[in-house]
Amino acid sequence: MLGFHSHQRFFVATRPVDMRKGIDGLCGVVRQVMNGDPMSGAVFIFFNKDRDKVKCLVWDGDGYVLYHKRLERGAFEAVASGSDASAVSMRYDHLVMLISGISLRHVVQRKRYGMLSTIVDKRIVPCE
Repeated sequence: MLGFHSHQRFFVATRPVDMRKGIDGLCGVVRQVMNGDPMSGAVFIFFNKDRDKVKCLVWDGDGYVLYHKRLERGAFEAVASGSDASAVSMRYDHLVMLISGISLRHVVQRKRYGMLSTIVDKRIVPCE
């Protein structure tokens, strides 16, 4: 479906974004609103006010890639955030379900084995 994989990090903007923005405008939102680095390799996800459009911005090593999806009917489910944060982290499988129209509120996920930490540049970084 998308050119993403589970080893990337995914961040969803909690506030609506003007979908007329292109790559440069969305990079500005990432830097100024989400306090992120658009060249980090993370995927930044933006929804419009009506939640019928989504844009995903990612740096793939030598340039930006911008995915855009517009629904003909219906809307994407709002991502719940427990705080007043400008962005929330999301797992890859949850992103795929959200974009596919599966309600994350009603999904029951069974416990699975998960690594407690990963080694990145000889540093131990806790996994989400």
